[in-house]
Amino acid sequence: MHRTYRHRMKIYRSGLHLAVTFMLIVAPFLFLLFFAQIERLAISTLFHDVFVSVIRLFIAFLIAAFLAWVLAIMFYKGHRSHAVLPIFDILNSFPSFAILPLAIQYWGQTNLTVIFFLVLTIIWPILFSVVSSLKLARHDWEEATEIYHLSGWAYFKNFIWPLSIPGLVTGSIIGLGEGWGALVATEIIVSLPGGLGKFFQGHAENTRVTIFGILALLIIVFSVNKLIWTPLLDASHRQMEE
Repeated sequence: MHRTYRHRMKIYRSGLHLAVTFMLIVAPFLFLLFFAQIERLAISTLFHDVFVSVIRLFIAFLIAAFLAWVLAIMFYKGHRSHAVLPIFDILNSFPSFAILPLAIQYWGQTNLTVIFFLVLTIIWPILFSVVSSLKLARHDWEEATEIYHLSGWAYFKNFIWPLSIPGLVTGSIIGLGEGWGALVATEIIVSLPGGLGKFFQGHAENTRVTIFGILALLIIVFSVNKLIWTPLLDASHRQMEE
């Protein structure tokens, strides 16, 4: 325990580790500043479009992750899973863009329409990843819960939650990957003010701006994955091994 603690502290005090972390944090901002300078774009407008899109995606992710996790722990096993999981599989295969016109008709050209569609895009990878994690529980773990008569909060804290974390993280990586693409397309279709969709649509005829915009988006996604999701994924795998 003491050795592990010292080892982790040594890693976090590493100059290379700190330098890489710092570069991952500032790289998107530096590239956006460079992008705006080269193409003579308004920096405030560019940052505003990125911020608006990130907020929309973040809200949709929180909703999708919560709903997916709750549905997964409700239906991952038992007789209900045999009836409900095939329905989820059908819904996952259904083309989500077919629902978008109905959402626009019901909610109009609003943030709610975009968030609703993003939830439909992100929820399924998370749900099925959490279900897979729970189904792969080792038999001796299940026996331990029966031996110690775990139930209620203790059952959730010591069994359900630790087992669902790897699936939650893996599904989030996949879901957000799909969510970024759906975000831009949905913002263009819905024609909302602000956001990356508006930016790409407004510069569709300028190939160089479009390419720089795509590179900026890739850098943002890469930095988020390396700073947040990769450490969480490694931590969840270590927890499962322990």
